[in-house]
Amino acid sequence: MVNQAGNFIHPPVKGRLSIIIPNWNGKHHLETCLPSLVAQTHPDIEVIIADNASTDGTQAYVREYFPQFLIEQLSENRGFTGACNAGMRVATGEFVALLNNDTEVDPHWAAEVIAALGRHPEAGFVASKMLLFDKRDTFHTAGDFYRMDGQPGNRGVWQQDTGQYETEEYVFSACGGSSVYRRSMLEKIGLLDDDFFFSQEDVDLAWRAQLQGYRCIYAPHAIVYHRLSASGGGPTASFHDGRNTLYVLMKNYPAALWRRHGWSVLRNQANIAWSALRAWRGEAARAKLRGMLVGILTLPRMLPKRRVIQQSRSVSIEYLESILTHPHDAKRSL
Repeated sequence: MVNQAGNFIHPPVKGRLSIIIPNWNGKHHLETCLPSLVAQTHPDIEVIIADNASTDGTQAYVREYFPQFLIEQLSENRGFTGACNAGMRVATGEFVALLNNDTEVDPHWAAEVIAALGRHPEAGFVASKMLLFDKRDTFHTAGDFYRMDGQPGNRGVWQQDTGQYETEEYVFSACGGSSVYRRSMLEKIGLLDDDFFFSQEDVDLAWRAQLQGYRCIYAPHAIVYHRLSASGGGPTASFHDGRNTLYVLMKNYPAALWRRHGWSVLRNQANIAWSALRAWRGEAARAKLRGMLVGILTLPRMLPKRRVIQQSRSVSIEYLESILTHPHDAKRSL
């Protein structure tokens, strides 16, 4: 809402937002992230640092400087999914956010995501406007898309922010680095899949939500600045990305879509494998190939989950095709 002077007015919003921050030896990131949460204009937030057995003094730092925040201490590193799930299980909010520790959020971020859900009761989750931490006029993502050929992606990635993504609109998914969910939706579709550990877990959850009719709304005034890949990346990320892309397809892609677009999906995966083979000297490329191989060998583990997910689908195949992105259209968002 804008007043007569042209200034944006933030309407009052209600509801507790529980913010889960997965952390592993990320004290240096929390020194920026946590003060930005203290500055939130929304009056009812709960911050939970889900700590993966850090050894860098994270726990002492939080207890000394942010005693109002909770620490959910894990005895071992359970990855992004394990930490987030542990935090979500103890959260008390009507809304639950996952926020990377290498982020800084705008003071109105919490109010904006809750307001967006208030305006869209059909939406089960919210995507923020994520900009690069060190280039704050450049997008990381304006909500995520999923292509018909099985490739997820970030809308607007690397584009300069010139106002092209200022419309509140539906997108396929919210980046797990700053995603917000209704608790009621999570209670129905489940939390993150611990088999993923790291990477694509947000896409998997989005698929499960979309298959049951929940929409994702992009909130352009909910702004997050992200140190991209500061808290994860390299060969480890490439391995999990290669494996988990296949897990998402096995669990969530309906049989009717496989019949219509299966060759496109297989061709895309072949192209990814071929690109990694050509870059074989690179450690990340080799990790990607190992991940794809492990994904293929362990796909049977996903079959029981697939049966449950597909049996609970409540939307039509035509609807799903309408929210997926054609590969040629996706290029305009990259």
